[in-house]
Amino acid sequence: MKNIIVLFLLFTIQQQVYGQQITNANISFTFVAKDVDGTIDGFSSTSTIDWNTPENSVIEGTVLSETIKTGNFLRDWSLRGSKYFNADEHPKISFKSTTVKRENDALLVNGNLTLKGITKPITIRFTKNGKKLLGTTTLFSSDFDITILKKGRESNKVRVQFNLELE
Repeated sequence: MKNIIVLFLLFTIQQQVYGQQITNANISFTFVAKDVDGTIDGFSSTSTIDWNTPENSVIEGTVLSETIKTGNFLRDWSLRGSKYFNADEHPKISFKSTTVKRENDALLVNGNLTLKGITKPITIRFTKNGKKLLGTTTLFSSDFDITILKKGRESNKVRVQFNLELE
């Protein structure tokens, strides 16, 4: 019984000191100009979210490039190839926060996204919904040397949605 109490106290203290962890994620995207939706999997994270002092939070994670799915086998195969995501040479897409701050009922997370070996800053806006963090951001695939349409940067706009599960 003492062991159970000690474990419970350690877990409680860890939660107070380290904050919440992200245990799972569903990440989806929309390539706006073509109205193509997709998902990406293989998520792992070492994030710690401190709700009392968001500035102490660190949000970071990776997904696997080879898991990109759009509902079309040939398109997915092409996207994983060297012309686009180059999943063989760049198997992971990663994000690490540089700042986290509260803005009203949301967390604004600034950080660096590395995709296809190219690192660019992005901002993700998260809201908490029970034991979930729901986030959105917009990026341009051409910024990461993934040019789907050759009609300029705006034609390569991608909206990304995050549904992160908290412990």
